[in-house]
Amino acid sequence: MKKISLVFLLVILARLTFAQELNCFISVNAEQIQGTNRDMFNTLREAISDFMNNTTWTSHTFEVHERIECNLLFTITQELTAGTYQAKLSIQSRRPVYGSSYNTVMLNYMDEDIEFEYTEYDPLEFSELTHINNLTSILAYYAYIIIGLDYDSFSPKGGTPYFEKANKVVLNAQSAVQKGWKATESRGRNNRYWLVNNILDEGYSPLREFSYNYHRKGLDLMEKSVETGRLAISESIYELEKFFKAKPDPFMHFFKVVMDSKAQELVQIYSEAPQEEKTKIYSILTRIDPANSSKYTELQQ
Repeated sequence: MKKISLVFLLVILARLTFAQELNCFISVNAEQIQGTNRDMFNTLREAISDFMNNTTWTSHTFEVHERIECNLLFTITQELTAGTYQAKLSIQSRRPVYGSSYNTVMLNYMDEDIEFEYTEYDPLEFSELTHINNLTSILAYYAYIIIGLDYDSFSPKGGTPYFEKANKVVLNAQSAVQKGWKATESRGRNNRYWLVNNILDEGYSPLREFSYNYHRKGLDLMEKSVETGRLAISESIYELEKFFKAKPDPFMHFFKVVMDSKAQELVQIYSEAPQEEKTKIYSILTRIDPANSSKYTELQQ
């Protein structure tokens, strides 16, 4: 009986081991901070890594090879008071392309409104019900954004439950004194509030449909047929142009986030396309995404 119980326990533990969704690599750069216990930043990195990788963010079971690859790079820019830091956070996540060893970038984003308190060895606590501290709310927010973007690429609007969780983090943080959580804090509407607000706005639905069509109907087919996959991607870009012309708001923050993640990849996708097709795609991309026009010039060579 004890033997059976032990086997059962091992099975449960094995399932729990594979329940986490993220394989997140954490870096903390504190070179700008002088006269501080350097070991503390290593402890912080380990604590963030444990928080991101060992928290169960969904109700789904992930095998080890299914975990979402992502990177968080904290660049500590200032120690405001003892134990209170200002930083920039670079977030990148990737998704494997079916049938290949290639990973496509899903998110490549910089958040410059990072401020948090941390004392060495303090536990990182988070609750979906309330804002406990700024660091864990930021980490949870981006965990949900990363997961939501990944799910959107596999099924139409499949990431909605996780974007809603990210939005709940924002709502819980409305009383926070730190920046990044409120609509009025960004003239350009480019903070955490506006990112998830855009994603959940029905006016941005075509952009989320673009993600599914681009990845599932385009990239995932290219290993079998480059032309078929590229045709689907071209169709998704034509729809993206229609969305851009409709402009649900003048700032289009989520649109910029998507284009920043895909600009270089689009150049690679069309590098071997017929010149007529390259020219047409080049014309569209430079018109809807002028910020990345220097990258698209390769399509004219």
